[in-house]
Amino acid sequence: MLGIVFVILAGVLWAIDTLIRYPLLFSGVSAEKIVFTEHLFLSFIFLPLLLKDAKKIGNIKLSTIFYFIVIGVFGSAIGTLTFTKAFMLINPSLVILLQKLQPIVAISLASVFLGEKVKKQFIGWAVVALIGGLLISSPDIMPGLMKLDFSFALLSKTAVWGYCLALIAVVSWGASTVFGKKLSAQGFDEIQIMGGRFVLGLVFMTFYLFYRFGGLHLDWNLSMYGKVLLMVLLSGLAGMYFYYKGLKMISARTCALAEMFFPFSAVVINWVFLGAKLIPVQIVGAGLLVISSVVIQLKKY
Repeated sequence: MLGIVFVILAGVLWAIDTLIRYPLLFSGVSAEKIVFTEHLFLSFIFLPLLLKDAKKIGNIKLSTIFYFIVIGVFGSAIGTLTFTKAFMLINPSLVILLQKLQPIVAISLASVFLGEKVKKQFIGWAVVALIGGLLISSPDIMPGLMKLDFSFALLSKTAVWGYCLALIAVVSWGASTVFGKKLSAQGFDEIQIMGGRFVLGLVFMTFYLFYRFGGLHLDWNLSMYGKVLLMVLLSGLAGMYFYYKGLKMISARTCALAEMFFPFSAVVINWVFLGAKLIPVQIVGAGLLVISSVVIQLKKY
């Protein structure tokens, strides 16, 4: 149970992060600049710690390097970028709905790469958890879906590209959960996994910015950097530490379901800080998510 608690705590910290991240985005700061700056700060923090383990890092296998690439390049950089950009191209409700496929991706990959056998009982309770997750997000999903234009616009080039970006994020984050568990099983601790994740994420973001914009083009807006640093401390350092601490204790498939507490945490945070009240359907959804996660963990499905 402690592992699930750690993952839920990580979700709470990620939810607090949104109070800073989305206002920054809506103020005109690009997603690329935010993600790059986060990885820059985090790499400065973790590089000295990684250098202490230089001998171990120098002897890792090619397969292990691939695992780090998955969690760093895809899970940390590409997943965040594509998810954010999808919001700008298609109905945000569709992006949120597609994101609910993430546990299915993680559970499927865990079966293939980790040998985690999926029992019938697990599938049943996982469906209950998914329903709970949908109910939690229903106030964000349903209004947008009701306004959808079921014309050719849903299959326009822009819309299809938006769907693809959302699905890339889903697969990236689902794979990141599985291969993070793989690294944990190989004996890497939370600091080493986080360090590899953020440094590789920074390498990718640097190449991406040079390819996309011809350079970094950073301005020294102290207010923006202060806000990004606060996000780094909340979701990058504390959030990811609790996440990998929890992932070490539970299966990847259980972790994928526990991650669905993130949207509920975001709803609660918005209720506390922004006055956006919880509605009964969200409380029911949270109850289903709690019950299913607890049963899966106690019964070890």
